[in-house]
Amino acid sequence: MLRTIQADNEMTTRASQIAGIIQKRRPLAQEIATVETNLKQLSAVLRQFERQREELLYKVDEPSTIGRLRAINCSSILQEIESELAALTKLRSRFSRNTLNIGVVGRARQGKSRLLQSLTGLSTAEIPDGDDQHCTGVRSNIHHNADVETYAEVWFHTEYSFLDEVIAPYYKQLNLGSRPRSIQEFADFPLPELPRELAERPALAAAKYDHLCRYHQNFNKYRNTLLETSPRRIPQHEIREYVAQDTVDRRRIYFNYLAVREVKIVCPFPNLDIGQIALVDMPGLGDTGIGDAERMIKILGQDIDAVLFVRMPKSTGDFWAKEDVELYDIANSALTDLPIKEWSFMVLNHVRGNSSTDGNRRNCESLAETIFEKHVDVQDVVIADCANSEESQTEILDRVLNYLTHKIQILDRQYASACQDRLIQLHRAIAVELGKANDAWRLASKDDWFPKFLGLFDEIWRDITGGLEVLISSLIVSRDIEDTKFKKAVEIAIRDCRSDTGIPSLEDIERRAMEVGAYNIAYNQYLHEVRTHLSERFLSLDSALKESLEETKSKIVEVLIKQGKLAKLTDARGSEFLKIIAERIPENLIRLRLGFQTIATFDILYRGLIQHRIRKHLDVLTPNRTPYQLVGNLLDYHINRLTGKIDPGRPNAEKIFKNLHKAQSEALTNCEKELKTLFKEPSQAGFAIVEEFVDRVLRAKGVQNEWQIFLQEVASEVWADEFGLTMARTQLKRDWMHAVEQLEHANKSETLNLLR
Repeated sequence: MLRTIQADNEMTTRASQIAGIIQKRRPLAQEIATVETNLKQLSAVLRQFERQREELLYKVDEPSTIGRLRAINCSSILQEIESELAALTKLRSRFSRNTLNIGVVGRARQGKSRLLQSLTGLSTAEIPDGDDQHCTGVRSNIHHNADVETYAEVWFHTEYSFLDEVIAPYYKQLNLGSRPRSIQEFADFPLPELPRELAERPALAAAKYDHLCRYHQNFNKYRNTLLETSPRRIPQHEIREYVAQDTVDRRRIYFNYLAVREVKIVCPFPNLDIGQIALVDMPGLGDTGIGDAERMIKILGQDIDAVLFVRMPKSTGDFWAKEDVELYDIANSALTDLPIKEWSFMVLNHVRGNSSTDGNRRNCESLAETIFEKHVDVQDVVIADCANSEESQTEILDRVLNYLTHKIQILDRQYASACQDRLIQLHRAIAVELGKANDAWRLASKDDWFPKFLGLFDEIWRDITGGLEVLISSLIVSRDIEDTKFKKAVEIAIRDCRSDTGIPSLEDIERRAMEVGAYNIAYNQYLHEVRTHLSERFLSLDSALKESLEETKSKIVEVLIKQGKLAKLTDARGSEFLKIIAERIPENLIRLRLGFQTIATFDILYRGLIQHRIRKHLDVLTPNRTPYQLVGNLLDYHINRLTGKIDPGRPNAEKIFKNLHKAQSEALTNCEKELKTLFKEPSQAGFAIVEEFVDRVLRAKGVQNEWQIFLQEVASEVWADEFGLTMARTQLKRDWMHAVEQLEHANKSETLNLLR
């Protein structure tokens, strides 16, 4: 009883330990994901760096510089990055799982399926076995869950993955040409004939070709499953239809497995307290199907924490065969960062004989004694009866789980450290190439262009300063002179308002009064209409204001082009010229950039300068504010009516007509007076913005230095004859050093650190 309690406590403790191991893996998985992102960014920057290096080889004319650029080798580093990204994907997959996974590997008919049945409590209905042929058709992941009834989830191939992962390898290995481009093409056309050059091993090639024929001939029997949504949940009694090639009584009638990519079986294991454990059943090797070995390598590298090799020695005598060593070598190639010796076990399947014999026990012991002579290095060799559930639990699974709970974190650290070491070497390799890159551009000739540039800059600074000061002086003279364009536009607008008042005829007024039911209502409506008609005429002044300002800006541009020699920087003129120059000035040249931005975006608008000034004169055409009412105060109206001082008649169309004329004439006269006071505004605004521009770009502290920096940037365009080639070379050097800086930033060691 005490021993049973101790065993239960050990199991519970082990389940907790496994859960703790899985939980501790999660933060590392997140760190790996971050490093993956950083490494992808580093790859992108390095590729851009390499493209720029290749372009420079055709642009640079100095042999010594070309030689140093050719000495930089990034192609091998880019290949290493791709390899490391693949390794990190495997590592992240390992540390992101919710289970510790034990893979079971073996050639066909060695007892692998019987072992899985013993460990999981499943039967041949869910884990097929066979004595005379391959029975397991697909990879199955078997998860322990003590609280559910057995079920499975099936992932099907898509049309693309079926062609790419299943069919294409046959076409490639058997030299059948290009694989079918679609499922329909695979189904409709006969398979290519087997090439004659495979005659050296005709039996093997023919057997592999027969496998492909099986996919082709039976296609209509599994075609619809390629269209299934994954995963599909199925009950226990249907599992065999998706994982096996035949029924329990050996009738080969199942073909769904041909379209299945993976199956996950969830069931309660006989040992209920083993924790978050999964067993991975891989199809037996040794068949003539193509791609099994490659799929096994991928699974072992990504999804397995420990592997069980299953081997059943013959009772009549046996030895380690070539196929055994090849199987081990295939598995060993799955994970180079973690020697398979550290995470593998050899299970020698003890098949018991009758009462007078021990079956193959002696041959199991013989193979156990000679295993290391064949360099099949595993953590431990276990002799156990795979068909015996109790023996499989105690001798195999318990031993493996005990090892994992004590060693898996060390193995994880070893695996991650191997990746980290390579990342460090990668960082150092890039640093070496960066050293070459920094040293690549030692110009053979001296940079003697700068003194000449300073002389030309002094000349252009003097000319542009003089030109803008002359412009300011001329604008001061005209600052208080009426702007002719604006004055003419006002006169035209006033003339149009007088000739086209918008006032309706007497007939229209009568008709409107009849429609709305009252003269008062019609009068109020017409006031609104005449007012909006009048104000609309003044909107045309906006164009005149803009035209006047654009003329002033063009005068600035003329100075910048003639005296400033900036014509070659853009074909645009006027405001667009100023806008483009502002965009070309570097952001760090704050004063100069601000000056150009201010002048480029400045505008004189009707709604800002004029609208509010004339709006007050339109009150006379607003119903609630006009003095021209049809009827005065109601009390005064009745008093006057009784005393006979006015005609007591109702409002009529004629009175509306007269009032509208009076109100429109008064509003227009007042607007005209107001507008005449603004004739000088465009000239004054133009002078103000030009003087503001000159203050910003000529008189502000430090702005001369900013001009010098800007003109140095564009010297090859401004003085093409003097500096075209030299400045182009200088710009190439700047671009190259910028690429070097970007790569240095991306190659910081802390961005590639997995083990923080």
